[in-house]
Amino acid sequence: MKKIYYNGKIITMAKEGEYAEALLTIDDKIIKTGRLEDLRQSHEDAELVDLQGKTLMPGFVDGHSHFLLAMQTAGMADLSRCSSFEEIVETMKNYIEKNHISETGAAMGWGYDHNFLPGGKHPDKKILDQISGSVPVCVVNTSGHMGCMNSAALNAAGIGADTPDPQGGKIGRIEGTSQPDGYLEEAAMFQGMGIVAARLGKAAVPSISAAENLYLSNGVTTVQDGGATRQTVESLLGYDQGGQLHVDVVVYLMMEEEGREVLRDYSQLAGKYKDHVKIGGYKLILDGSPQGKSAWMTKPYENCGDYCGYPRYTDEQVTTFIKEALEDDQQVLAHCNGDAAGDQFLRCYRKAYEEAQDPEKKNLRPVMIHCQTARKDQMEQMKDLNMIPSVFVGHVYYWGDIHMKNFGQERGSQISPCKWAEEEGLVLNLHQDMPVTRPNMLHSIWCAVNRVSRTGKIIGEEQKITVYQAFRAASYGGAYEYKEEDRKGTLEPGKRADMIILDKDPFDIDPMEIKDIQVLETIKDGNTVYTKE
Repeated sequence: MKKIYYNGKIITMAKEGEYAEALLTIDDKIIKTGRLEDLRQSHEDAELVDLQGKTLMPGFVDGHSHFLLAMQTAGMADLSRCSSFEEIVETMKNYIEKNHISETGAAMGWGYDHNFLPGGKHPDKKILDQISGSVPVCVVNTSGHMGCMNSAALNAAGIGADTPDPQGGKIGRIEGTSQPDGYLEEAAMFQGMGIVAARLGKAAVPSISAAENLYLSNGVTTVQDGGATRQTVESLLGYDQGGQLHVDVVVYLMMEEEGREVLRDYSQLAGKYKDHVKIGGYKLILDGSPQGKSAWMTKPYENCGDYCGYPRYTDEQVTTFIKEALEDDQQVLAHCNGDAAGDQFLRCYRKAYEEAQDPEKKNLRPVMIHCQTARKDQMEQMKDLNMIPSVFVGHVYYWGDIHMKNFGQERGSQISPCKWAEEEGLVLNLHQDMPVTRPNMLHSIWCAVNRVSRTGKIIGEEQKITVYQAFRAASYGGAYEYKEEDRKGTLEPGKRADMIILDKDPFDIDPMEIKDIQVLETIKDGNTVYTKE
């Protein structure tokens, strides 16, 4: 199928300020850009697509998210709008009643934010026991790094007074006792939630169409599942074979959850798509959440004594993981919110790389995920290792005010340091960590350009980047992470016809209006997969 797009702003993103008069696609590829008259003469049988003055750009490429988890949370109770414990209790009660959940099942809610609850506290088991005394209830913080359980859920998960804190995690205790208070952090939460989640019934059946539409409606054509297990791969392949997948999904396997074994069993997916699914490499989580104060810092949090958060692994463990990844010729993504976690990743990666004594390993493009408190000197080290910064820049808006409180003026104003990455010549990309926040790439671009918090404060004027740099990070940057910059990220001949149509030209409006731009249509491999109603 031949199509010629014309009569609009066609922004190639190949270089700054480059527009095309018309663009030709044949089936799933971009063939040529140029003058409309020339393209029409050489391809008289092409369908003409009148953009009617709208803007055509490359589809966005997600730098990091959790696609399968996004599907799963679509079936959980939505706690993102709860601003009181009473609202959490009421929402969960209604969820249990609506879905007819009994004590043999479980009820899960997603998305509460303790920073905006009374006293900045989490809903402990005393509060959650008001929901049910028999049905296990688990609610997960919007960060995905902490959560709370009622007494029934704690019992189901086998968490009691004698349960020790796992490595890289904490179990909240009732003051003066060893009894759990319902709060679980990091590894403790992941383990406990996994046990409770196994009891979920039909209420939490993954909805692939709902999750995929969230990405497509925001112009995202390539997504990531950054924390995958064997079940993730099997599920995605099943959806793909059933014709339910339209986006490309790049999978990163959790190393501590038989990641190497899964890679061996699905070696045909290593770096190569089978239809819409490929394995991009391995994933490590080295620390927690800065707004939850579990991110591992080199200097203490404000007003917290000498508390700096904590690591999930020892240096020896991290180095071993990375050595194994290098042996397998796999890219490593490491979750690093705190600068101490960033130091650990850089230190251990360099050690493993030097011991490998193979210059070709430098082409694997390791990725530091989140980079919330990455320092300028760390950006310099990243360049030496050919490392990629994937920045969760939405933190500036969602938790910028919280970070200023937790870190103070100097550190708080430097969160999500996109400008430092650009100054070092690193190939920056952006992400929203879905389901932590919605995959609204235009909002992330707006954050990177304007750096405005919820309360309207500018968080780090010196870390602002240009509109072109931000859009480049949102398209080409993600493609580079997946080693697909020759196939995606710009509108150039030979690349995939992954494109979006916007209602406005982002380079021709006030930068503060970028977040209000509408995605009118999303095109994947030459086919329209989303149209705004």
